[in-house]
Amino acid sequence: MSIHVQYAPHRLREGDWNARREEFGDKVIDLLSSYAPNIKDLIVARQIITPLDLEETCGLSGGHIHHGEQSLDQFFTFRPLIGWAQYRTPIKGLYLCGAGTHPGGGVTGVPGANAAREIIRDLKQR
Repeated sequence: MSIHVQYAPHRLREGDWNARREEFGDKVIDLLSSYAPNIKDLIVARQIITPLDLEETCGLSGGHIHHGEQSLDQFFTFRPLIGWAQYRTPIKGLYLCGAGTHPGGGVTGVPGANAAREIIRDLKQR
């Protein structure tokens, strides 16, 4: 089983991820146990991957699997940044379609479909 906790902070107020990794894992399992009471007895091993791990091993700035915060200031015309929204970049013919574009990451395919729509629109205008 895999448990994804989307809103874990990159920097902790107290301590660091290496020191508090297991504590975080325990809290996640404790919360899950309120919905699945016997879950603790079924766990034989676990791996806790923190935002710091994601940054260090995968190169994800801030440990963001969605290439940025999923917050209002980084959606719509702000994603990935002002001037690069609508899947176009300042480089003619270069488009963005990954998790860093609107509506963000996840296994939806929507950023790619939206980018394809804009590419087709641009090709029709030529």
